Amino acid sequence: MRLLSLELDNFRNYQNLAVEFSPGVNVFLGENAQGKTNLLEAIYVLALARSHRAHSDKELIGWTQKTAEIKGIVERRTGKTPLSLAFNPKGKKARMNHLDQAKLANYIGQMNVILFAPEDLNLVKGSPQIRRQFIDREFSQMSPKYLYIANQYRAILKQRNQYLKQLSHHENTDELFLDVLTEQLITYGSELIERRLKLIQQLDAAAAPIQAAITKDQEHLKIEYVSQLSEKDLSDIKMIQSSLKQHFDRLKKREIQMGTTLLGPHRDDLKFMVNDHDVATFGSQGQQRTTALAVKLAEIDLMKAETGEEPILLLDDVLSELDSTRQTHLLTAMQDRVQTFITTPSLNDITQQLIQTPRIFKVAHGTLTLQAEMKTDDIPNFEKASN
Repeated sequence: MRLLSLELDNFRNYQNLAVEFSPGVNVFLGENAQGKTNLLEAIYVLALARSHRAHSDKELIGWTQKTAEIKGIVERRTGKTPLSLAFNPKGKKARMNHLDQAKLANYIGQMNVILFAPEDLNLVKGSPQIRRQFIDREFSQMSPKYLYIANQYRAILKQRNQYLKQLSHHENTDELFLDVLTEQLITYGSELIERRLKLIQQLDAAAAPIQAAITKDQEHLKIEYVSQLSEKDLSDIKMIQSSLKQHFDRLKKREIQMGTTLLGPHRDDLKFMVNDHDVATFGSQGQQRTTALAVKLAEIDLMKAETGEEPILLLDDVLSELDSTRQTHLLTAMQDRVQTFITTPSLNDITQQLIQTPRIFKVAHGTLTLQAEMKTDDIPNFEKASN
């Protein structure tokens, strides 16, 4: 999978941009606050129809502007697909192959990206919410069915919480509708848990050898799914459904009193075990970073297995956060395999040694200039790419 080109209109600090990319490594080089991360964000938004940074789509629209648009052409093994997202204060419109998409679920998954930024190093030691968001964000790209189930579950969960709040405030006394919502929540919740378990097992199988390779076989990684259900109850979907029903029956009065749903995959978590110890609690910062890196690299293998396509890798100022050993493993893993976009204020020696024939763009004040890299003969020096 490759992103061939990108066009931006009034996106963040880019008034007008049109640029073509290398199928290999693309480097956005520049000082802070010039727009490097905005470019990666634009690629991320084009793929997932939402930002990893903004709380609202309105933040994506350039200052003093009323609308913004992102366009790109993605190439897969099946051919080229034009994608576009248009934003205004009232919402957004997605187009694929120049046709409006009524449902974002039909749009998401046309371009798969893996983002690795400094904040992703908190995947291991951060809050459970960070890990749940990671699970749903990445797995939704891999499987339209997962995305559908996750969306249905969230919608029913929201409705159920609202109704529980009404019951707790005595604004409603009909518990029959609560039972209907509970049954629906069990249906989608059990499917969500089942799919998570399967994909996490695959992620674990891919991440373990990467962790071992980075640490020269000194660290053995195990990724575990942490649920309120027992391990026995997670054995198959019928057991998951039965266990969820029993727990909800037991918790019914308490949930009504508290006005919220106390059980389900929206409260589950991941645990990362290194040499049989919880790395979030007992691991060093180095072990935590190695684990985060191993998981991110394992996503490449998992996405390829699930979609048949290599994803696009976005590295946002993460190289400076990794020591030379981890940098080497990251850059070696992506070399000649996945299209990669890197933001960095400077290219250090190890990066220059490992990245072959990159396309380097100088970023300054929301403009892009294609700049030659000394050992690359096929990139004209300071050729203007866009203003």
